[in-house]
Amino acid sequence: MNTTYYDHGTAPERWERARMFFDAKDYAAAARILDGLVEEVPEQAGPRLLLARSYYHSAQLRRAETELRILVDRDPVEHYARLMLGRTLERQGRHDEAEPHLRMASALAGDFEQL
Repeated sequence: MNTTYYDHGTAPERWERARMFFDAKDYAAAARILDGLVEEVPEQAGPRLLLARSYYHSAQLRRAETELRILVDRDPVEHYARLMLGRTLERQGRHDEAEPHLRMASALAGDFEQL
């Protein structure tokens, strides 16, 4: 097996490396690491959410949307994933699709003023 820098090390080591890249605003590098990690541990929400955020911040909006829809399908009351999905759809100019997600995220976060 030919490993690269992005898939070298244990899952926890790669998680930490991805977080360091994300914190340094190198979102594309974080996404490269997280992509393999999410394949390895698809049931874990944390890596998938950080992958979606990395895609969002690196303007890979369709990929972000895909990951966020998986998270929302698995956990419909995960307010941050729903908020990010709404913002991702907005950023793509899909405001009508974004609105229900943004309203739900506000309600789940306890922000009823916007409803």
